[in-house]
Amino acid sequence: MIIDCHTHLNRYESLEKIVLLEDRVKELLVTMVSNNVDYALVLSSYLVNEGRPSTEDLIQSVKGHDNLGIIAGYSIDNHTDEDLKNYRTWIKDGLVKGLKIYSGYEHYYPYDQKYQKVYDLCMEFDVPVMIHTGDTFSEKGKLRYSHPLNIDELAVDNPELKIVMCHLGNPWIEDCQEIVYKNDNVYADMSGLAVGRFDHFFEKIMVEKVAELINYAGEPRYLLYGTDWPISDMDSYLNFVAKLKLKPKFREELMYKNAKRLFKI
Repeated sequence: MIIDCHTHLNRYESLEKIVLLEDRVKELLVTMVSNNVDYALVLSSYLVNEGRPSTEDLIQSVKGHDNLGIIAGYSIDNHTDEDLKNYRTWIKDGLVKGLKIYSGYEHYYPYDQKYQKVYDLCMEFDVPVMIHTGDTFSEKGKLRYSHPLNIDELAVDNPELKIVMCHLGNPWIEDCQEIVYKNDNVYADMSGLAVGRFDHFFEKIMVEKVAELINYAGEPRYLLYGTDWPISDMDSYLNFVAKLKLKPKFREELMYKNAKRLFKI
């Protein structure tokens, strides 16, 4: 089984010509089938505009597709208490599997008190919060807000909060591995390490870095498979993960068991 815990339906470059959201959903489903992916989580954005559908739009678009789940994006600047009220209802009804904040894209540290109401909601319903860490896809992002070391403060102050560090904090993967080693309530997904396909040289580097992370932090009960599709290519990602030398038990945890348990899929 394969669970991709990090995908999008925004009109990024590869989906730019697919105007209708329902057609982008079809493209995701076709791509999943061709790569033997059984389930995918779709993340809504910190913005809502023509190319970035709202959480409500995503919920409507995946109705009838039991192999798709939704993670609701939240922004201090662009969402309201009314949005959080809706998120509460959708989480309670099982329509939303967790929340996502976009540190770096938003110029706030993840431990900013303005986010605490998001974390309290996640703890109340025992769902994870996903947090962007590392490099930003946009040049307007500010990296001091997305550095993985920021997660330590949040994790210590909220020990019951389940936190997913997106993208392994790349390029600060060593810092990420210390955070997941130190804090039992912190997980990490390996999405978005490459734009498009991995080339041979970069793939080799990243395999070594992920192997070092696993060796340092211990058996990967904290590590989640995700791609960041359509920014990253699913087929190339599967080839990348296949090169990691893992025991069958650990590979199963990485590819689906950890995500299945964490997101209650």
